[in-house]
Amino acid sequence: DVPTNRIVLKAKLAAAGYEPVVAPDAAAALAMMPGVEPDLVLLDLAGTAGIGLITALRGRAATADLPVVALTAADEAARISLLRAGADEVLTKPVDDRHLLALIRSHMRHIALAVGDPAGRPLHGLAEAAAGFQQQGQIAIVTARPETAMRLRRDLAGLCRDRLLVLSPDEAVGCLSRPAQQTDVVVIEADLTEAADGLRLMSELQSRAATCHARFVLLLPEGTAVSAAMAYDLGAHGLISPATPAAELALRLSRLVGQKQAEDRRRASVQDSLRQAAFDPLTGVYNRRTIDQHLVTVVREATRQAKGFAVLLVDLDRFKRVNDNWGHPTGDAVLVAVAERMGQSLRRGDLLARMGGEEFLAILPGASLADARLIGERLCHSIEAMPVAVPQGHQIPVTVSVGIACCLPSAQRDAALQAGEVVEQADRALLYAKSHGRNRVTVFRSAA
Repeated sequence: DVPTNRIVLKAKLAAAGYEPVVAPDAAAALAMMPGVEPDLVLLDLAGTAGIGLITALRGRAATADLPVVALTAADEAARISLLRAGADEVLTKPVDDRHLLALIRSHMRHIALAVGDPAGRPLHGLAEAAAGFQQQGQIAIVTARPETAMRLRRDLAGLCRDRLLVLSPDEAVGCLSRPAQQTDVVVIEADLTEAADGLRLMSELQSRAATCHARFVLLLPEGTAVSAAMAYDLGAHGLISPATPAAELALRLSRLVGQKQAEDRRRASVQDSLRQAAFDPLTGVYNRRTIDQHLVTVVREATRQAKGFAVLLVDLDRFKRVNDNWGHPTGDAVLVAVAERMGQSLRRGDLLARMGGEEFLAILPGASLADARLIGERLCHSIEAMPVAVPQGHQIPVTVSVGIACCLPSAQRDAALQAGEVVEQADRALLYAKSHGRNRVTVFRSAA
């Protein structure tokens, strides 16, 4: 809200390679949000104006996760109010330029690495069910002296609802690297056994699968050689000092726990979406779209290695009767059971997919005709030998027909075309098996 400050900040940010857009007050900032779509908000508003702007941003779906850095005078109450409203960071004026730019770089880097669209923007709406509720998290505290960690835990005990875990530097890597720990935030003293040891420990934990997504807070004691800019550039999400008030520290840590959990939910949602896009939701095997892509890859790999492969097209015999007599839920149970038995009959590395309805396709890389016939016969016998137990308590006899086609691909022909041909050949063999008694294995004639 001070014109001179806006001009100076705009010049500094532009010189650092950013595209700053300025606003004289909260109302103007909110009005321009839809058109600007900023990556970060840097605010310096006197009184309650800053708190009002942050509250408004957090109340809008499009800006609820937008990083907000607030600048304020040296007033503990003001800092806590801004953090409570939802600020990600509050810096006391006058602000060191290197500190501010390192903090902005840190936020930009985390945005780019976050689960989001190709432009790097976080995907909104993937964790709607958890809005307004934050699960209890775990915060690990690693300090050079045990009494420092115990003091932090004591100060936070009445203000923080998250579990507090105190570790020595020697214990930290081994303990936090266990997947069962599920640590959300790690507070590390910058100087552990030696100067800047905290940075090395943070880098080590960032390389471990169990802690690579955790939020890291560095405790910078007086006299440390670690600068704020260095800490942010090496991956810290926040900085504190021994003089940071407990109430402020609790708010900072709670905010980081919430961000970590929200990112975990987004990541899980994306992974679930990817799984649903690739697998049949009923049986858990690949779907047709995915197996078609895999088959082209198998053709290309077989061409490169000058090896053949086989495909099995499997169809449940008279499956319509199962649905008509027992209902579709029972039919679904039969499909699930058959898919499981098929998977058990195949070799490690073979691929299985549901093509639709009661039809399945298995790809056998490197398999000879004899291998494919043996697997097909084993599959037929295993399914016929054990009727499927359904929830109603009945045993339903099931058989399958199998069509086999083998392929020795040619480098002179299109891989996708050859993939389609081998499936068509297996389909012809399957039709022959169906028309000649069912519950049998038939090989495509030219392959025989």
